Amino acid sequence: MSIFWKLFSLFYAIPFPMIIYYGIKGDNPPNLAAANPVVALALLTASVIMWVILLASYYKSWILNTFTIKRNIELLKNSGIKRNAKILASVDISIPNAGYNTYELNLSFKNLTGAYVEQKLTVNDTKPYERKFNEGNQVEVIINQNPKDYPFIILSTFEADIKKGIFLLLHLAWLIVVALVVGYFYFAYQTENEGMGWRFVTFYHPFITCALMLLLGNMNVIERIFGYLANQNPQNDFLIKYNGLPATAKLHNTWQTGTYINEQPMVAFELEFTDHNNLQHRVTLKKIVDLLDLDSTRQKEVAIFYLERAPKQIAFVSDLNELNVDL
Repeated sequence: MSIFWKLFSLFYAIPFPMIIYYGIKGDNPPNLAAANPVVALALLTASVIMWVILLASYYKSWILNTFTIKRNIELLKNSGIKRNAKILASVDISIPNAGYNTYELNLSFKNLTGAYVEQKLTVNDTKPYERKFNEGNQVEVIINQNPKDYPFIILSTFEADIKKGIFLLLHLAWLIVVALVVGYFYFAYQTENEGMGWRFVTFYHPFITCALMLLLGNMNVIERIFGYLANQNPQNDFLIKYNGLPATAKLHNTWQTGTYINEQPMVAFELEFTDHNNLQHRVTLKKIVDLLDLDSTRQKEVAIFYLERAPKQIAFVSDLNELNVDL
C-alpha cells in the first residue's frame, strides 16, 4: 500500500499536471507576443529555484543521510543507555531468497525513567541458525537519550554498513533525475518558445506545477496535515514513551469532534490522573478511533504515559505499544 500511494502521488505530481497543461495549450494556443516577459522570467526563476531545492533534497535524503544515520548509530552506541530486553513475541516475516531472515519482535524493557515499556522492532538477521531472536530470549537494546534524533533505539549488536553497489546506484539514479529535469527544460524551450524566448512560461506550466507538487510531497505537507488532524506525532510519542512515567487515568467524558480520517471518527477523551508528585491533572486528548474499537471510549480507566516536566503531554499506552522501529 505504501508503494501504491507513492506511485499515486507521483502521478498527480508529474503526469497529471502535464496532461492538464498540454490539454489546455492544445485547445487554447497562447499568444506569446502579448505575454509579459518580466512575469515569465520571474516564473522561470522561481521554477529553477524549486527544482534546485528538490534535487538538493533528493541528494541529501538518498545519499548524504546514509552517512548521517551511520554516524548517529555509532554515536548512539557510545552515548546511549543500554537495557536488557525480553522478547515477548517473535514473528518471522522473511522474504523468500532475500539472503537473511526478518523478524518482527515485541520487546519489554525499562525506559529512561525506569518504567517498563513494550516496543515493536523489525530486525534483519543474517545468522538465523543462532536463533537469538526466539521468543523468550534476552537481547540488549540501546536507547537514544534524545528521541528527536534518528534512530530512537537499536540493538547493541546492530551494525551499520554502506554497500558500495547500492551507493553507486543511488548516485546514478540521482544523475538520471537531474538529466530528466534538464532535458525537459531543453525540450520545452525548443518546442514552445516560437522565437519569443521564455515567454511561454506560465504559472500553470509543468516547470512550476510539477516542482510545487513534488516540493509539497517532499515536505510531507499532506502527511503532516493528516497527522495534525489525527493528533498523531510519532516523534513526540517516542519522547513520551522513553522519557515518560506511567499512570492510570480516569475517563470522565468522550465525544466525537466531527472530524473523520479515512472514515474513522476522531474522538476527544477527557482524562484525569495523579502524577508522581501527587498532583492532579485534567487533560483532553484527541485521537482517531477505529469503528471496531469504540468500546475503548466507554472504559472507566485507561493506562497512559506522561512527561514529568510537562504532565499535560500524555499518550495512551495502547498507542505507544504500536510504535514500530525498522532496523
